[in-house]
Amino acid sequence: MTDRRQYTAEFKREAVQLSESSGKSIRQVAQELGLTTKLLYRWRSELLKRGADAFPGHGTLPPSEQEVAALRSELERVRQERDILKKALSIFSRVQ
Repeated sequence: MTDRRQYTAEFKREAVQLSESSGKSIRQVAQELGLTTKLLYRWRSELLKRGADAFPGHGTLPPSEQEVAALRSELERVRQERDILKKALSIFSRVQ
């Protein structure tokens, strides 16, 4: 079983910056850093797509996705409260 290497966000940003500014090919930069070409391309793509929010860390969502997750959680809680109130209303509105 092989251990997966973990890289810091700072290392990833510096590797991408080096690949863009060094004048060397991505393949050369990846070899010098001990990375696969595919990994360096993925880091470049993520940095381009997410900018400052790229590489949030293991298990950490970017701020925009954290907000979406919090809103979904709140929506589920509100739906449950609504359903409880509907059931209570139907119980108390029965003719006895």
